[in-house]
Amino acid sequence: MKLLKSYTAAGTLALAALAPGAAGAAGIEVLNEGFGDVASLPGWTLVNNSVPAGITWFQGNPDVFGAQSGAANAYAAASFMGAANGQGVVDNWLITPLLSLSGLTNLSFYTAHAAMPGSADYLEVRWAPGSGGGGSFTTLLTTVGGAGAGYPSDWTQWSAGLNLQGEGRFAFRYVGNADSLNYIGLDTVRVVTAVPEPSLYMMLALGLGALSFMRRKTLKTAASGDHHVTQ
Repeated sequence: MKLLKSYTAAGTLALAALAPGAAGAAGIEVLNEGFGDVASLPGWTLVNNSVPAGITWFQGNPDVFGAQSGAANAYAAASFMGAANGQGVVDNWLITPLLSLSGLTNLSFYTAHAAMPGSADYLEVRWAPGSGGGGSFTTLLTTVGGAGAGYPSDWTQWSAGLNLQGEGRFAFRYVGNADSLNYIGLDTVRVVTAVPEPSLYMMLALGLGALSFMRRKTLKTAASGDHHVTQ
């Protein structure tokens, strides 16, 4: 599988530092995923760039810990087994569907890990404008865990307001040496974006009106031509 490559992210991105805590936003909900079936997530992409590659993101294991909401296994999980036999470098991606955003956008998610002495689970949250093809996730929004930082053992919500216009995708990247990782869960990923400005609707209406006028004018001209021909 090809590695995700990088290039400079375009577009506007503001207030990009995600932080623990609840957050709400009024607007249009464009994503609300509770991971009831990780094997068939509509529009999501799973990419395992681990060396050597092992297991991609998988259905949560309730024997390790239960989900933040829903059925006990209703969350996405990743572990040190992302590298084959748990040996090597884990680089495991879970990428959202293509989202259409219209300004102030709220991204939120819950995450937790299974604590183990000596482990340093690490998650990156990234953004790519456009289709995200080729792995253009150069915009790092936040990191969770890592050496010395500590990963939450209980489900903790992370959220932020982002100023994003146009289409794009978010990505969750579980990464690190397999011998330093253990097991994490991801649940209730939600994206709410602003309602488009009234001016946008006005421009759309004007555009449709112009198209309607042009169509009527074309039909009238065609009708006049037909009448002239038949005389």
